[in-house]
Amino acid sequence: MIEIHNITKSFGSLQVLKGIDLTIGKGEVVSIVGPSGAGKTTLLQIMGTLDTPDTGQVIIDGTDTTRLSDKELARFRNRNLGFVFQFHQLLPEFTALENVCIPAMIAGDSSLFGTSAKAERRAKELLDYLGLTDRMSHKPAQLSGGEKQRVAVARALINNPSTILADEPSGSLDTKNKAELHQLFFDLRDKFGQTFIIVTHDEALSQTTDRTIHIKDGVIDDENDNENVNENDNRNENEQQ
Repeated sequence: MIEIHNITKSFGSLQVLKGIDLTIGKGEVVSIVGPSGAGKTTLLQIMGTLDTPDTGQVIIDGTDTTRLSDKELARFRNRNLGFVFQFHQLLPEFTALENVCIPAMIAGDSSLFGTSAKAERRAKELLDYLGLTDRMSHKPAQLSGGEKQRVAVARALINNPSTILADEPSGSLDTKNKAELHQLFFDLRDKFGQTFIIVTHDEALSQTTDRTIHIKDGVIDDENDNENVNENDNRNENEQQ
């Protein structure tokens, strides 16, 4: 579970977040939407411990991340959070398999995998699950856009994090790969039980998530429980028939 309490953030004289309170349950797939400049990415970065708020708390699985030292925070982030970015951020000199293994190597913790061989085995299992068995030895320049994003997803999953944070993950993909990536998030949630928090401009994606958080001018403007909305839509369609 993620609890956000009174998060504010300013850059110089510009206040981007003006007091955000939010709770996200374990296993939820939540989308965050809003106009450019509303504070969506800033909020995601704070939730992912990539940035610090001016005030407030970010509590993830019972840990108040705002109270951790830099070293503790780096370790917590590596073990508990996975990230998927719009432009995948793969390292070009490494293969798909090596890119996926990197977070496990950074962790350097025998309690995770025991040996690098176990980390590599886990990476191969993820890439196989994501349909990339034949692309493991390829470098990013040799992969399609959709393949790069699936490698990025595998990298996000390698340390078995409780939460995956995605910033416009399908923004650079074509329609087919976009639809496949969207479905993949839900398949992964069902298989591994992770929480997914997705910043997106994609209305189709936001409407399929469990809940949509609308941010406007640095505050939460509205929240939609999409499961109830979709059930009502289906009921109305059935009544019309």
